[in-house]
Amino acid sequence: MKVSKTEDVFSQGAVLEPTILEDIAPDCNVNSKEVFAPVMTLRMFDDFRKAVEELDDSDFGLQAGVFTSNLQNAFYAFENIEAGGIVINDVPTYRMDSMPYGGVKHSGTGKEGIKYAIEEMTERKILII
Repeated sequence: MKVSKTEDVFSQGAVLEPTILEDIAPDCNVNSKEVFAPVMTLRMFDDFRKAVEELDDSDFGLQAGVFTSNLQNAFYAFENIEAGGIVINDVPTYRMDSMPYGGVKHSGTGKEGIKYAIEEMTERKILII
């Protein structure tokens, strides 16, 4: 589904189909808040660093997907995007049970994953005699 305005997406009913939004303003909720739906936004840019800065201008930081063929850009994104994970050349929903998964900023606390779940459910205690 391709739409020209954000309102058109939500007029389709209770189910949201996978949707690509183009040229949506940076301060639009779909760009600046967490959207738990099959939605992605596309914007053209000329300056990779400016694009990273704009992407990171959010109170949320669960995961970010960055598509690039430039390894220096990939590392720049990793160092400069404040998120729980940076996924290069794939969607940011990718995860495996063994990897830490969780956000920063207002995107929750703690991490998911086997090791992190065990730590979360374990109460450490010490006895000193």
